[in-house]
Amino acid sequence: MSNDGQYDLIVIGAGLAGSEVAWAAAQAGRRVRLYEMRPVRHTPAHRTDMCGELVCSNSFRSNAPDNAVGMLKEEMRRLGSLIMQVAEETKIPAGKGLAIDRERFAEGITARLQSHPLITLQREEVTSLRALAEQYQRPLVVASGPLTAEALAADIRSLTHAEDLYFYDSMAPLLATASLDPAQMFRASRYGVGEDYLNAPMSRAEYQKFVMAVAQAEKVPPRHFEDPKYFEGCLPIEVMAERGIETLRHGPMKPFGLKDPRTGREPYAVVQLRFDNRAETIVNMVGFQTRMTWPEQQRILRTITGLATAEFLRMGAMHRNTYLNAPKLLDPTFALRSAPWPVQFAGQITGVEGYVESAAIGLYVGLLQVGRLRSAPPLATALGALTEHVTNGNHLKFEPMNANWGLTPPLPAHVPYQTRKAAYRDRARQEMIHWLKEEGFAG
Repeated sequence: MSNDGQYDLIVIGAGLAGSEVAWAAAQAGRRVRLYEMRPVRHTPAHRTDMCGELVCSNSFRSNAPDNAVGMLKEEMRRLGSLIMQVAEETKIPAGKGLAIDRERFAEGITARLQSHPLITLQREEVTSLRALAEQYQRPLVVASGPLTAEALAADIRSLTHAEDLYFYDSMAPLLATASLDPAQMFRASRYGVGEDYLNAPMSRAEYQKFVMAVAQAEKVPPRHFEDPKYFEGCLPIEVMAERGIETLRHGPMKPFGLKDPRTGREPYAVVQLRFDNRAETIVNMVGFQTRMTWPEQQRILRTITGLATAEFLRMGAMHRNTYLNAPKLLDPTFALRSAPWPVQFAGQITGVEGYVESAAIGLYVGLLQVGRLRSAPPLATALGALTEHVTNGNHLKFEPMNANWGLTPPLPAHVPYQTRKAAYRDRARQEMIHWLKEEGFAG
């Protein structure tokens, strides 16, 4: 093996985030050793040993910049993203979306990394960050992804705390507050105690029709590497619906202690929406984790009172995921506060959802690592909002997040809802261009 001192940076994981970190560093003249455990050790989901292999989909979602993930891709292109370069070369027709040929994409990423003179791709499983830090005496970046192997996950847990590393992710849908009809809902807390929620009331007939629709909806089957056993305190709503017509009404849809001020009575059932940020631009559907397919979620959940025109910022999901309680553990540069040596985290393990978001965090960490960027991106940009959520969100109720405009500062109240996405887009673009100019970033 080559002299360990010849490397400037050690990166663990050659998925989307790790590939971005390694590429950004190498393009800045840093010598990188990039560890990838496949094919020495396979994950339950990957089929090949190629870098940047996509597992569950070939879609990078919307390319339209008035969509937050579309703007995130535009921002990544400005920052010199490897993932966006290769995605453009391997894209296939997908309307306004960006879909790619998965095999050609992974081949392209692998070829780029293997041919770079400053990147050494090491096929070896990493089980101890301390051992690696002591061996190289160089900064580490961990981009091991949502399927981090057991030994490395245990090692990460020893550096943090068991309760701050999550292995099974359940997420309720997030909605844009401005897309709801507040006239059909009421704001109250149960028994008048605690924080206020938006409450969507249901009559008995509406509730029973809803429960039947949930029970009969098309579901996403667990993948072969996921254990479908659920915690009783975190059941999918469809599992509760299948247990009996009244189960949901005594679970997340319980009306008890909630009087509708318009009638003075408790509704038969209620859906509670909790504000997810200080600006109250995002609401979380309390207790509505689900495996219903995304089209079914939109169809059925929009039948709830006040949600007919709901804009979904994140769909409900339940899947295996390994991620940190990042706001508690990581500083604004994504470095682990408690580590006795320099180690940063990047990608999905930091608590972001989606291929694009994972790659974006890898790109940002790589550019921070080599000093190409010195300050955080503006909060009005898609990247800035995402990094703020990860490093400065509420650690008491932290959940993985997709890029969405609800994470950005609210627009002035006078902007009509129909033009708000364009306003978000224009503001993000202007602030990104200004920030890059101030940073002296020429791409």
